[in-house]
Amino acid sequence: MEIFTLLETLEDLLEGSRNLPFSAKSVVDKDEMLDLIKEIRLKLPDELKQAKWVKEERQRILVEAQKEADGIVKEAENRIIAMIDEHEITRKAYDQKTEIIETANEMSREISKGTKEYADTILGSAEGVLNETLQKLETNISEALKIMEISIQDTLKTIQNSRKELK
Repeated sequence: MEIFTLLETLEDLLEGSRNLPFSAKSVVDKDEMLDLIKEIRLKLPDELKQAKWVKEERQRILVEAQKEADGIVKEAENRIIAMIDEHEITRKAYDQKTEIIETANEMSREISKGTKEYADTILGSAEGVLNETLQKLETNISEALKIMEISIQDTLKTIQNSRKELK
């Protein structure tokens, strides 16, 4: 996924930044960081499109499973009608019909459950990526603002000290 690559690049930029003297704060290239954030924003719609595709694919699979189940039930009904003439055959046919319907319903439930789990997993992953990206962006922006504030305060103190020395 490109978003992960961009996030790793963002992390590398932060980790490779120079530290301010006598502090744990770092200086980063603002333009480079903003460019990476813009790229991440541009890539996010692709992730959302993938989630939409997964949702549509899930629906298609559910419809297909229902059609298959209906076909199996219809086939069972046709078999029963053909066997109605003889009592013993009829009893066996009813038993088989029930078994086929239960099997078809079970298969339908399993397919539906698997599809829902798959879609939930994909959507959960997409949600996690988006939340993580948002969290990292908020943290990085907050840290960048703190660094800038400290740097401005240090510069202001230096200017004030220099003015005092001049007086």
